[in-house]
Amino acid sequence: MKNELINDTSCSWINDLDPRKNIKILKKNDDCEWLIVGAGYTGLSAARKLGQFYPNQKIILIDAQLAGEGASGRNSGYLVDTTLNDGFTSNKAMESYKKKADIYELGIKIVKKFIKEYQVDCDWNECGKYFASSRKEDRKILTNFSNTLSQLGYKHNLLTNNELLKRLGTNFYNIALHTEGGILLHPGKLVRSMIDVLPTNVFLYENSYLLKWTKNKDTIFCNFKNGKIKTKKIIFATNGFLNSLGIRSNYNFPITLTASMTRTLTDKEFKSIGEPKEWGVLPVRPMGATIRMTKDRRILIRNTAEVHNPFHMSKIELNRRAIKQRIGIKKRFPQLPDDIIQSSWSGIVSRTRNSSQIFEKIDDSIFVAGCYNGSGIGVGTLFGEQIAIKASEEKTKEIETIEARNKPTWLPPEPFLTLGVKTRLIYERIIARSEV
Repeated sequence: MKNELINDTSCSWINDLDPRKNIKILKKNDDCEWLIVGAGYTGLSAARKLGQFYPNQKIILIDAQLAGEGASGRNSGYLVDTTLNDGFTSNKAMESYKKKADIYELGIKIVKKFIKEYQVDCDWNECGKYFASSRKEDRKILTNFSNTLSQLGYKHNLLTNNELLKRLGTNFYNIALHTEGGILLHPGKLVRSMIDVLPTNVFLYENSYLLKWTKNKDTIFCNFKNGKIKTKKIIFATNGFLNSLGIRSNYNFPITLTASMTRTLTDKEFKSIGEPKEWGVLPVRPMGATIRMTKDRRILIRNTAEVHNPFHMSKIELNRRAIKQRIGIKKRFPQLPDDIIQSSWSGIVSRTRNSSQIFEKIDDSIFVAGCYNGSGIGVGTLFGEQIAIKASEEKTKEIETIEARNKPTWLPPEPFLTLGVKTRLIYERIIARSEV
């Protein structure tokens, strides 16, 4: 592999935490019964479950970066109950949406159970979330979505400009739909807690990049930069990097996102926007801005998505995108100063053509879970636990629910895939230009 991941030191969520100590890098050959590649929500959850199942077996969890500091620690912190759909014209489409929503519900339950069991403080807030737009004509999209949610029994309500101004502190939005089931949290704190409670028979190696893997009979051989690992079973949990490892590469592709977060607002600044409670807004248009007011009065904004080298974004490139984020904040809060952004960072989301997830047994010793299409906190935690159970040849109702989903659809080969994705993103960007 020519590319090698670089740890991002500019993410506010991660920088909120105390630096971890005793970080181990693979520097010798090793062998184990189980190897999990990828130490985000999925890999950590799989390792935790396997450690409970097999206390006397050796389990290695390995990541190309610091554990939890890839997409898991850098996301926007939404634990979603629903995602926006423009409404349905058939019962079959409604059934597909219900299957997806059932997975989100299981994801929320599994994260909630983890938090309760381990007494985790991750700024958990069951305040719901908003799908919002500045365009009055988007009322039709949200009305259709409201009809869908009503049929499925999800509590929600439609709001207009004056009510949104009171709740959000900005008059930018003209129409929004608020769903009650969504949860906001601190993704860095949640994923760090998963690292802290790993069972003692799980050996974590970080900053150890997988160069190549092969299978010979019943053994899998993995080559890393400074050592090799031989294992009986392997779980791939690299999400946005599944493609680069040749895992289901015709069914998933990475998209690079960038986000910025402000410093904490001063009392005067916070008062100028009406001292709102914590909130989170998702865009009605796919390429619009995701924006949050955090518990500690910071504003997070993510308003870019592109085909980019997933392994690294230079400081210069990141600064260019931060300019767009500063503009997005000023459009919503013109009274705030220009230099309010404290940090900016990039992250990778894994997508499929039909927004489904990957959860598969490739053969008796190779398993894979990933591709959460931006819903990785709950679904990633759920899929991690359940892929470990599936690899252990056990069955659960959760696995039945996961496997009832629509499977990811085939993607065209390169260069047609990249050309198609870029074209689609350009189109969505034009459609959503007022919402950035």
